[in-house]
Amino acid sequence: MKKMLVISVAGLDTDTAAALSLQAATGPAALQPPFPAVTCTAQASFRTAAPAAQHGMVANGLYDRALRKVSFWEQSSALVEGPRLWDAYRAEGRSVGMLFWQQSLGEAADYILSPAPIHKHHGGLVRDCYSQPRDMYTRLRDTLGEFPLQRYWGPFASASVGEWIASATADVMAHEAPDLLLTYLPTLDYDFQRTGPHSPAAARATAQLDKQLHRILAACDTCGYEWIVWGDYAITPTMPGGALFPNRMLRQAGLLSCREVHGRSYPDFHRSAAFAMVDHAVAHVYLSKNADEDEVARLMTQLEGVDLVQTGKTRGDVHPRCGDLVLTAAPGHWFAYPWWDHARQAPDYATHVDIHNKPGFDPCELFMRWIPPGVGQDPQRVGGTHGRADSTTAWAASIAFNTRPATLIELANSLKHWLALSLPSQDPDTSKA
Repeated sequence: MKKMLVISVAGLDTDTAAALSLQAATGPAALQPPFPAVTCTAQASFRTAAPAAQHGMVANGLYDRALRKVSFWEQSSALVEGPRLWDAYRAEGRSVGMLFWQQSLGEAADYILSPAPIHKHHGGLVRDCYSQPRDMYTRLRDTLGEFPLQRYWGPFASASVGEWIASATADVMAHEAPDLLLTYLPTLDYDFQRTGPHSPAAARATAQLDKQLHRILAACDTCGYEWIVWGDYAITPTMPGGALFPNRMLRQAGLLSCREVHGRSYPDFHRSAAFAMVDHAVAHVYLSKNADEDEVARLMTQLEGVDLVQTGKTRGDVHPRCGDLVLTAAPGHWFAYPWWDHARQAPDYATHVDIHNKPGFDPCELFMRWIPPGVGQDPQRVGGTHGRADSTTAWAASIAFNTRPATLIELANSLKHWLALSLPSQDPDTSKA
């Protein structure tokens, strides 16, 4: 039985997939992403074959109601609740590897690789990767050079980081050779967000992705792997003035409280009646016990560019981590986290790449501001966004399933069935996809 490689590609939509030179047995075909269509939710939905209401990754960020603290891009696998699609497969002695997947640290897998820099006490950091086993990254670093962390996110992020990941993926298939390997290519993400998915820069990123996939899929042929490629979300163009500021509206209404420290404004989640944790085209609004949900919902509907406001009465089945209100931006719009009105009031982290502490995703970190040095603060420069689930992604595979998956969760279940067929205890004559 052949091994399986799964490649999660950031921003892969049907148009982009059609421009790739994939020699696929199935696809490229349209795929419905889970809601919200963001990285952590999509990858958690795939590995559990379940929606966010079950696995709990309701966004790229999380709000801890007990600590009253927001954090983005936490990496503990314990945050993803529920069984994994490979549990039975691995229980039979098959090996599993994860490269650059979110929430992979501590995962029930045999091989793990993820960026994990060490932040030094007096500033600066030590660029490093978490590796299981540890000598796997040591070997990759000796062969490929140090992982280019500065290219993974921030103003210097580029499609070139995918070159390192593609080479590492091929290397792991050849040396560690896990039976199931999941990897991630962020190649499209940066320029699709900076300049929009239809820009010349986006076309160049697509060409680079094509070369990276060609390298990986050639390694699949050499190492005896079947493969599945799928997109976690589709990036759509923003419109002029497309940035929305729910926290400014909440502050003006007296619902978001702030501390003024040395002339800078910091949110006070301990005293706030409401605040918005923003993530691309979706925002989770968290309320204090004394807040009036209907009043806050009416206020949010007045924010021009908001397409949908879901309350506890209209959301249906949700996870406890979900906001008390969930906002979805209209096409061409996205939610920005700032609550201040003037740049001089911005907290110190606003002009830095600070992905873990900002109370919202900040695509402005993709832009450089030179005077004074720092990352940009102009949200109108952002060219692409995602999060809405009505923009289909794409998938392709070297194999054909018994049924054709139309959603990401269906694709995950199809893979789960394919893995089951390779187990000695499974009778393929009695199995149905």
